[in-house]
Amino acid sequence: MSNPSDAVAIGLLEAAPDAIIGVHRDGCIAVVNAQTVRLFGFDRSELIGKPIELLIPERFRRHHPAHRRDYLQDLRPRPMGAGAPLAARRKDGSEFPAEISLSALPAQNMVVAAVRDVSDRVRREAKFQGLLEAAPDAIVGVAADGRISLVNAQAERLFGYQRSELLGKSIEVLVPPAGRPGHPEKRQRYFADPQPRPMGSGRPLAACRKDGSEFPAEISLSAFETEDGVIVSAAIRDVSERIEAQAERQRLEAEGERLVAAAERERLEAQLQQSQRLESLGQLAGGVAHDFNNLLAVMLNYTGFVAEQIQEAADADPGGPWPQAGRDLQQVLRAGQRATELTHQLLAFGRREVVRPRVLDLNVVIREVEQLLLRTLGEHIRLQAELEPELWPVLADPGQIEQVLVNLAVNARDAMPGGGTLTLHTGNVEITAGDDTEARPAVAPGRYAELRVADTGTGIPPEVLERVFEPFYTTKPPGQGTGLGLATVYGIVTQAGGTADLRSTVGAGTVFTVLLPVTDEQPAAPAPAAPPQQLKHGGETILLVEDEAALRAVTVRILTRNGYRVIPAGSGPEALHIAEDPESEFDLLLTDVVMPLLHGNELAERIRRLRPGVPVVYMSGYAQPFITGSSTLDASTILITKPFTQTDLLQRLREALDN
Repeated sequence: MSNPSDAVAIGLLEAAPDAIIGVHRDGCIAVVNAQTVRLFGFDRSELIGKPIELLIPERFRRHHPAHRRDYLQDLRPRPMGAGAPLAARRKDGSEFPAEISLSALPAQNMVVAAVRDVSDRVRREAKFQGLLEAAPDAIVGVAADGRISLVNAQAERLFGYQRSELLGKSIEVLVPPAGRPGHPEKRQRYFADPQPRPMGSGRPLAACRKDGSEFPAEISLSAFETEDGVIVSAAIRDVSERIEAQAERQRLEAEGERLVAAAERERLEAQLQQSQRLESLGQLAGGVAHDFNNLLAVMLNYTGFVAEQIQEAADADPGGPWPQAGRDLQQVLRAGQRATELTHQLLAFGRREVVRPRVLDLNVVIREVEQLLLRTLGEHIRLQAELEPELWPVLADPGQIEQVLVNLAVNARDAMPGGGTLTLHTGNVEITAGDDTEARPAVAPGRYAELRVADTGTGIPPEVLERVFEPFYTTKPPGQGTGLGLATVYGIVTQAGGTADLRSTVGAGTVFTVLLPVTDEQPAAPAPAAPPQQLKHGGETILLVEDEAALRAVTVRILTRNGYRVIPAGSGPEALHIAEDPESEFDLLLTDVVMPLLHGNELAERIRRLRPGVPVVYMSGYAQPFITGSSTLDASTILITKPFTQTDLLQRLREALDN
């Protein structure tokens, strides 16, 4: 080799940890290093002289020459894929996420691309994002310039903002107006010495929601290094309930009667501890039910496919083994449906059930379910209704209120084996500040519709009473109850914004009291029943986005066997790349809600900017505030709850496509 500097350059090129590819202005590969061969799986002879598009996924190749020509107009060094990784293609057709840095060698009439496989980073980020979303506290990440760079789901719920409204904004937007002028200086001091620091544990700080309301908060600060510099993570917890409980204790201590105050303080502390315990159990139950729903959707639908084939075989050979196999599979399906009911009860307890509220008269719901209650109770128990004729309306899901009544009736029946009376009472209650009474649950001042369910049964011992709302806690023998009845009632009532309370005396019976906040709206007249319609089969193309591979596969199977064309995607960014390709045609977006990297509602928002008017159908194992900012569904939102059946899925798709 005549020039020593050439040897040095080649040695550096071969030792580089990234794939280095030199490309002529005409787009043909001129130089590759050893890492390029290892990363892409091609021999050098298979690359030299070939178009650079050989290393690009087929769906992007058509547009790549235009991107290359754009770069040739401005030859400044350019990093690409640092935010959302690009996609590169190996010889075997597999793809991997990549970061690419471009630079020009004008003397050689060549552009050099340094390509790095960032698969490990993407997996780490996905895992980190999953942990972030599961955190019970609001997490907000802040860069050195004060801009918000990271937000989790709890932060959206706590502050009332959508994620897109916070990212890139100044952290001062979450600081009350009175504290904003001095906050940048405090922030700069912390970045100068970013040590872990709890704040607000002695005297709570104040934080500001989107609607301008403020709340007391505890904030824990910590810092971590990223490729973009130091990020300070703030874990924020609303301590309003704790402050209110402390204030209530102080009020009691200020009153004269020492013994009464001590007893009341103990009751409030026990109530607060129970509320915290139930909240923790609800988070656990909701998370387990969400994951189990995905598994159930896969099991039930594949079992349904096999059941159809066995039924065809049984019809063709009635004397063979197929009829018995079909009956066995029906037992599997029934067990799966029972498991589905249990997950919905867990979701109701955890306040993650899909809720479709409307303005209700509780008296109407009671009258509609009265015959079912009579059959549930049996002839040995008398049902008595004491209904307020001018009952104030509430905003709730009628199906869930019916479930509350049925669950309470079942509990009352079991408490009255020798017979008795179950009384349903409704009334209007207006509670003012300082209106403390043992006859109903502690609740904020306001107007409420009261539902009281009282039985004359055996009553509940004190040691059992304090645990009755816990899921899976039951005093019944094995096989005679799941322990989810009252837990489900508790979750339904609290999700509707109400409060629930249970008072019982051994030998005298039990009274269950529910208070639901009143709405100023009036109940709508019942709509006439729509005539049954034959389900149409599709010919449309569905963009399916689901990060759970097994559930994605069974959903593709359902859609294709019913005439739809399917474009599957395993993540939000992958679906977004497909939507950005003008050659990709699809008629509807079917997407999971909770996914790493990009949630379903954010994906739908971006795709609708690219494809205005495209209908969207969401899939989710539980209702989270990613869709509407609350735990209820907007009327225009089409959500398929997991686990879904083939019929459920096809009906909701037709509803979206035909309307």
